[in-house]
Amino acid sequence: MRIISAPSELVETISFFKKNTRTIGFVPTMGALHKGHLALVSASMAQNDITIVSIFVNPLQFNNATDLEQYPRVFEDDIKKLEKLSVDVVFSPTVDGFYPIKPAVSINFGDLSKRLEGEFRKGHFEGVGVVVSKLLHLVSPDRAYFGLKDFQQFILIRTLCEDLNFQTQIIGVETVREESGLAMSSRNRRLTKKGQEDATIIFRELKCIGEGLENGESLDMLLEVAKKNYADSDSFQLEYLEAVDPSNLKPIDDYLGLDELAVCVAGYVEGVRLIDNLYLRLK
Repeated sequence: MRIISAPSELVETISFFKKNTRTIGFVPTMGALHKGHLALVSASMAQNDITIVSIFVNPLQFNNATDLEQYPRVFEDDIKKLEKLSVDVVFSPTVDGFYPIKPAVSINFGDLSKRLEGEFRKGHFEGVGVVVSKLLHLVSPDRAYFGLKDFQQFILIRTLCEDLNFQTQIIGVETVREESGLAMSSRNRRLTKKGQEDATIIFRELKCIGEGLENGESLDMLLEVAKKNYADSDSFQLEYLEAVDPSNLKPIDDYLGLDELAVCVAGYVEGVRLIDNLYLRLK
């Protein structure tokens, strides 16, 4: 496994792979890898000749300096996990190496970035757009893999690539969960054992909504019940719970006639912000 930090060296390496007509899969991460990340890596390795993983904590997408400072960084542990999977290349640049000057360009996703996460994390998706654009230009992969836990991010990146004609197929991989149902996240490291148990309410309520929809119950009613249960919890502070149309992320109150819908939630446990979603293909 080759570890590269300089963008110029990465470009040279990619050129070699391309000359040998090898397909390239790419998994961008911010490190602190868990089974969810490794599922993305496994999907890439199954579908491509070469798999490249990036590890880079992107400062542009943090609207909270404390959150950036506290983001877990366990590079040596990450490398061991990727070596076990026989990943071909790890790209781990420094901030100064990746952004020699502060980017003047910003990615505006329009209304897609103003809802859900965008309402509470100002500038977050603009930063995601810049880093993903730079990475896709450098790696020029055939396929790139993103977890559906960050559902809004997946939709925005897919839109970015469609609108700007990136020659990369964006592939979403199902959320990997603990046995308790808690979505795996690097932020879970900051929770105590009790906090991880308390956080199971997040998916428990989403699951109840899904079961209710299967039984033909009112979406509005199911959302109200879930909000009440969240509000009754002493350990979870709800930030938002919304059902949206995945094609445009606009809120919906009725799912009749839709092919798919997503129910997205965010909130805090022990001061740690967690997100999750239920993505349903209705037809």
